[in-house]
Amino acid sequence: MTREVKVHLLPKLFEPEEVRGGIAVVLDILRASTTLVHALAAGAKAVYPVGEVGEAKSLASGFPTGTVLLGGEREGLLIDGFDLDNNPFAYTAEVVADKSVVFTTSNGTRALLHAQEADRILIGSFVNLQAVVNLLVADTRPIHLICAGTMGRVSLEDVLCAGGICHRLQVWADEFGVGDDFNCDDDQTQLALDHYWFRAAAPVDDDPEAIDEALQMSRGGRNCLRLGFGEQITRAATYDLFNFVPEYDKSTKSITITSPTPDS
Repeated sequence: MTREVKVHLLPKLFEPEEVRGGIAVVLDILRASTTLVHALAAGAKAVYPVGEVGEAKSLASGFPTGTVLLGGEREGLLIDGFDLDNNPFAYTAEVVADKSVVFTTSNGTRALLHAQEADRILIGSFVNLQAVVNLLVADTRPIHLICAGTMGRVSLEDVLCAGGICHRLQVWADEFGVGDDFNCDDDQTQLALDHYWFRAAAPVDDDPEAIDEALQMSRGGRNCLRLGFGEQITRAATYDLFNFVPEYDKSTKSITITSPTPDS
């Protein structure tokens, strides 16, 4: 059965009901998606994504003392009164293990909340790219790859990751002789695929140096460099550091690890 794959270059380019019945992957490579994967890999119990700073503080106040951290950013920087910013390196086991994290960012958490009509909502990045692809292959629903963008504008890094997922889905289908399994004919999807092929899939598949360079040249990357976050760009451009996928649970309004576990 052919499954439709759609890339949404910005959350505002789709209505919430369009993802109903599908599986959504939220992509905010610099840096929310990358940070969320690191937080859960380091042993955070759960991450609670919210849209606004006041909402985050209110939610955190309801947790027992010492069990919750506030994380996120505005304009790329630590929010006043928060424990952590949006730096994947800050979410170490020493800091977040066995703690809940209430998390709000300028773009990524808002993109996730816009996708709540989907049957499943996953968090994707380069650092868990193959784990995302494996989970998508094992599912049967239409696929929606949602690029968070930056303040309402398309972000190159998110589009590249969406193209990378589409590329690996097609590689998997070709290897197993089911080349028509994934329909990537949507124009936004073709744009993402074409850009990924141009940047990273030729002449060598999945070239991390090319991705790192492309991310540094993007608007989001330039902003990170301006803030002194160059090492975070390189980490965000690293393929397959983790073998798990964070998943949002609409009933608990939290993100936890779906199978497999980080050390499997």
